[in-house]
Formats: sequence, structure tokens, C-alpha cells
Amino acid sequence: MLIRDVRPWGGPASDVLIEGSRIARIRPHDDAPASGDEVDGRGRLLLPSFSDVHVHLDSTRIGLPFRPHSGSPGVWGMMMNDRANWRSAEIDLPTRVAGTLERMIAHGTTRVRSYAQVDVDCRLEKFDAVMAAKERFSAHADVQVMTFPQAGILREPGTVEYLEESLRQGADVIGGIDPSQLDRDPAKHLDIVFGLAEKYQVEVDIHLHEPGALAVFSTELVLERVRALGMQGKVTMAHAYELGAVDEATSRRLIEEFAELDVSMATVAPSTSNHLSLVQLVEAGVRIGLGEDGQRDYWSPYGNGDMLDRTWQLAFTNGFRRDDHIEMALAVATMGGASIMSAQSPRLRGVDDRPGLQPGDRADLLLVDGETPTSAVMDRGADRLVIHDGRVVADGLRVVGR
Repeated sequence: MLIRDVRPWGGPASDVLIEGSRIARIRPHDDAPASGDEVDGRGRLLLPSFSDVHVHLDSTRIGLPFRPHSGSPGVWGMMMNDRANWRSAEIDLPTRVAGTLERMIAHGTTRVRSYAQVDVDCRLEKFDAVMAAKERFSAHADVQVMTFPQAGILREPGTVEYLEESLRQGADVIGGIDPSQLDRDPAKHLDIVFGLAEKYQVEVDIHLHEPGALAVFSTELVLERVRALGMQGKVTMAHAYELGAVDEATSRRLIEEFAELDVSMATVAPSTSNHLSLVQLVEAGVRIGLGEDGQRDYWSPYGNGDMLDRTWQLAFTNGFRRDDHIEMALAVATMGGASIMSAQSPRLRGVDDRPGLQPGDRADLLLVDGETPTSAVMDRGADRLVIHDGRVVADGLRVVGR
């Protein structure tokens, strides 16, 4: 496939040859009319496709009637609100999970790491729905499914058994959550998570909402286990809102340890100023990706399946105005997340790096209207074409070839 007249990362007009699943060649644009197995880029930007590495497909209400928010503050209150309502939604869970994933793909996301809640209430029902959506859209996106103890591991007997069964059935990642504040026994919580990760040879993703010094304490326990078990490159810290709320020396030390141990981070562009500096993380070489979190669910009315919107939010909440910083946010939302999901993906190696569009790179691409990458983030146009694994999978915000 030849993609004609596109501007990679906003550069000069180019023609991009794709052979199989890879970019084979990029050359200056030839004005001859497109024909045959060619895609007319019409001067649009060419970017890597998005990677959503923190999404809860299992709780989505995308496509359903809007409902007032009824959750109580705090993780446990929100979780209990979801538990009280998710079964009574207007359509069944597998349908709404698949519909949300389809919407994400149509908007330009071809790499997804989704949480799948596993507990004594839902058992494996939510996990099964996410696994089914993964299979249904396997030709359109790479989906990793994380088995996730949203209600904690130790509070409700039987949770560990369900987690292990989901790993037997093919979960790609095991999650943990607030080991100090929710389960009140961080060592035991993390020993279970890392023990199951070792047993089933999967990666770890720790969901951390804890405040300041407590968040640092839990993070240090995670880093101890990464060192002891040789799990460098296999652990992600998600949220970690408060690791920038402590003294600057501690925050800097954590960034350096993340880089040393190749611990990645997933952000959802929170409306807090206490998170670690995105610029400092990228400059240190820490892999960092972006996600949408919940999708207009029982936790929050936010989220719409469009990672370009969430990239705008990432730039806005970080106070970015300079083009290089806003483009860096776009690189985080695309190849930053890709490097979390696959060790073969190019890494973001600094604020000015724009990876993912070189010969030899995998052809997971997005064509979108915009004068520059920054303007695309600001305007968030709908003239999009999505390519996954060298094949067009969506055009004009509609999935094709299904």
C-alpha cells in the first residue's frame, strides 16, 4: 500500500510505502494522481496511531443514555456504586464493551491495555466481556487485558482464586491497587501480585491513588520487588497522582529509579498539580503512556473514546503552550504507550523525539486533518483514517473491514 501526500509529524509532503505490516520507505511526494492500491492522504498529517494504556472497558456506558453521577467519594465508595448499578444497564455488558472498543478504534486507537475487574461480585463476568471484545477486534487493534482487583485483594475472601483463574484463561497483565490504603497490608498485597506475575509470566500494573508520603512508601515497596525479582521492564505505575506532592529530592529520586529499573508510568491527565513532571519523566527516559481511564461510567461522566481529546487534556492539565511540549504530549499518547505494551516499539527518547514513523517501524498509523501536530491537538478534527498492521481499519470515524 502506498499512502500519498501526507506530512509525517507535520513535516514535508511525503509518500509512504507500506509492505506487509511495516513502513518500507518514505520519499518526497510525487504529484502524479493516486491510483490502484493507493491511499490519497490529501495533505493530512501522518502520526502513529494512539495507544490507550489505561482504560476500563469493563465499566463503560458509552452509547447509553446519560445518567446523573451517583458515586460517593473515594475508591471504595465509587467501586460500590459501580457494583450496585452495572448489571442494570440498558444493554448487556459484552455489547457495550465491544461498542466502546469499536469507537476507540474508529477514532484512531489501535493499541489498548484494558482493565477487567475481577472480584467476588462480578467474578469473571467483566473479564470475559473484555476478552470477547479483544477477540472480536483482533484484526483491528492489539488489546492487552489486565485482570484487576478493583475491590482490593485481601478485603473479600475468594478474590485471589478468581485472579488466578483469569490468568489461567489468558490475562496479559495482573493489576494491584492502593496496597497500603485499600488493603491495609501492602507487603501481602504486593507479594500476591508479584507472585502471580512470576507464576504466569505476565507483567504488573499498580493502580495508585494514595496520598503523598503513603504513595512514596507503596512505590518503594514495588521498586524493592522489581529489583529482587529481576522484573525490570515489566512493571507499570498507573495514576500515582501524588508522587510529585512530596519534596523535590524525593520526586527526583523516584524518577531516577523508574529510569534505572525501567518502570513505566501510565497517566490519565489528571486535574491535579501533584503528579510527577511529564517533561522530567520523558527527559529521564521513563516510558510513559496515556489512557482515558473510565468511559462515561459509574465512576465518572468523562471519557468519549477519543484519545485526541485526552491528548488535549494532557497538554492542558500540564500547562503546555509551546509546540514542542504539546507535540511531546502527542508522542506520549501514541508511541509512549506503544513502548509500554511492546518492547519492540520505539521509545520516546526526549522532549524533541518523534518516534514511530521511520522505515522499519510497524504501520500503525493515523491520518488526521491539521496544519501542524499542535493544531491537530487543539482542533481535534474528524477527517481521520486509521491503519493497523499495514491495513486500513477505520475511515471517517467508522470501522471498516469487519
